[in-house]
Amino acid sequence: MGAPVQVIESRGFTALCRGRNGDEEANMMLIGPQPEGTWLFNFLGSAREVLSEEDAERINSALDALSAVISGDDNVDVDAYFPDLGSS
Repeated sequence: MGAPVQVIESRGFTALCRGRNGDEEANMMLIGPQPEGTWLFNFLGSAREVLSEEDAERINSALDALSAVISGDDNVDVDAYFPDLGSS
């Protein structure tokens, strides 16, 4: 499953990144080298897209909701994980 990661060390066409699953190497061939601190969407070991910090937070929140539901937590307030989708 894809998830946001943040570049910790740029290594040209690879980067050491940190995300919800710890540190991992990301192939940067699809998006090119990125500076440290950049948020990326990493899928199957390849960075697919540069993300804003806000988008990374929204994706991580959605993944947290999915994880809570899968774990069988009956008290999950799924709407709390998606504040940007609330009624205006």
